[in-house]
Amino acid sequence: VQLVESGGGLVRPGGSLKLSCTASGFLFSLYEMNWYRQAPGKEREWVASIDSTGRIIKYSDFVKGRFFTSRENIKKTVSLQMNSLKPDDTAVSYCNSRSIWGQGTQVTDSP
Repeated sequence: VQLVESGGGLVRPGGSLKLSCTASGFLFSLYEMNWYRQAPGKEREWVASIDSTGRIIKYSDFVKGRFFTSRENIKKTVSLQMNSLKPDDTAVSYCNSRSIWGQGTQVTDSP
């Protein structure tokens, strides 16, 4: 049972990044998927959720209109498109399903 994130990196303010998360070892298509992030010195916070069908999507207020999540159940992947990035978006981003967490991928927004 595993989640593996990829796609993090360094980007300038206003730039974009796309994160991906690939699942293995469980019936991916049955479960809601979530994105969280943890900035330096802060607690982990919820970013977005997408239900098992991909039709019901929710975002935290601080990313609404800038970040977009989607999933491909056949490929067992969930993605997070991050646009108009700000320095405050610098964090380790995690995908999650129930008690399963990925290892995280670093997103750094810096001039």
